Amino acid sequence: MNLSTYTEVSPFVVSLSNHPSTSSGRTENSNKFSRRYLVQYALLLFVSLFMMSNTSFAGTPTGLLQGYQQQAKTDNPAFTGFNATRGQQFFNQKHGNDWSCASCHTTNPKQMGKHDLTGRTIQPMAPIANTQRFTDSKKSEKWFRRNCKDVLSRECTAQEKGDVLTYLLSIK
Repeated sequence: MNLSTYTEVSPFVVSLSNHPSTSSGRTENSNKFSRRYLVQYALLLFVSLFMMSNTSFAGTPTGLLQGYQQQAKTDNPAFTGFNATRGQQFFNQKHGNDWSCASCHTTNPKQMGKHDLTGRTIQPMAPIANTQRFTDSKKSEKWFRRNCKDVLSRECTAQEKGDVLTYLLSIK
């Protein structure tokens, strides 16, 4: 096996052209070193990706909900769980700025919404109608932060986010 032909490992580039094992006059020991180097690199890459995926609670709305559950328990030791009814009430209730979540997202989260001020179209909130909704934790947090500040003049608590997400997940 000629390792000098393997110069790229997607998505990262690994150059072996200056590695001792790719020079002419290779020995058996240098070939073993090259394979060990590649195995260690692959293992390090795998462990890094695994750790990043476990810390983000990303990928599914349920994973995001689990993150909110952990935060809610930290914020309030008496936390007993999320509630879809409480989430629906929060979603539809007008708050301090005379807005509710439903002001832009409609009272039927399976339907397209429209931003109250800009008129921009908003994809459905219910994951049953929009499979990409709540699959990216960073994006979800960005929009919760923005929208909660618009509606409540503050950030939402983990309890509020969890209740709303539980409500949206209950929609069939």
